[in-house]
Amino acid sequence: MPITLSGEVLSRYRRFSLYNSPFDAHDRGCAIDLYPPADATVAPSPVAGEVVDTRTVRAPPKPYAAEHDHLIVIDQGDRVARILHVDPTVEQGERVAVGDPLGELVRAGFFAPWVPNHIHLGFRPADANPYRAAGSLRVEPAVDVEPLAWDGTGRVVERGKTFVVLDEPAHPAPGERFVGMAAGGIDGDDRLLGVLDGGFPHYEGGGLLSADAGAGHPSADAGSTAVPSGADAGSTAASESDRAVTLAGSAIGVATGRHVTWDGVTVLANGEPITGIALFAARDDFGAKLICPDRSFDVRERVQVAVRAD
Repeated sequence: MPITLSGEVLSRYRRFSLYNSPFDAHDRGCAIDLYPPADATVAPSPVAGEVVDTRTVRAPPKPYAAEHDHLIVIDQGDRVARILHVDPTVEQGERVAVGDPLGELVRAGFFAPWVPNHIHLGFRPADANPYRAAGSLRVEPAVDVEPLAWDGTGRVVERGKTFVVLDEPAHPAPGERFVGMAAGGIDGDDRLLGVLDGGFPHYEGGGLLSADAGAGHPSADAGSTAVPSGADAGSTAASESDRAVTLAGSAIGVATGRHVTWDGVTVLANGEPITGIALFAARDDFGAKLICPDRSFDVRERVQVAVRAD
């Protein structure tokens, strides 16, 4: 049975992603990464329950990251929540409510250098080993995510050591709702398929945060492109039949249900190969995030992104 995270919970965070990670639980959308405000140092709890354990683990050595990471296990009755990347100030036996501080955010060696601080959240059945990620329960974000069309172009508005952010596609109403990169279909199925999530193509695969164009959904009127998140394989909105997926007009993979298998492709920025594109849902602001540790782009430089079949 999937675990649903409400819009009230998700609205406490500026961004979220189910698939934008190389770790196993994210491969099938069985974990979610929650990004607090950019200036936050303390992690607000996304769940309520009783703390049953905290553990410290050694993280992979990275020059930009902490040597250790931490696990917080919270009993929720019929399941336990597993939280990572927080140095806990809570203790065993303590009860927490949604929004309560759990501790300091940790930039651990599990992070790629382009990944900002976040909370990793997953769930296990109450009778399962709470220290293992394998077999985690599917997570469903119960929030509409508005798909934003993108033509593959934009100007650099932010530059880091391993990434740049473009000014397109821009968030139409920052702070009001979640948006993400629109996924389209091809081969006679050119309807909107949903919002893309994942590291394209540098992580194993990705997903659709929402499926279909939201027909019949209260928010899907003639003037809205919002679509309901969390459609599953058994629904009419997202069958298990394979569907080709496009980004900015280029074929990038095949969706089965809400899971996307990337094609063998290379992403190009101004004709040069880059690592890929980070895909997620955001409510604070938006713009294509290009992962490019081996390429340099100047602020205000215009960039054309393309996809080349390998």
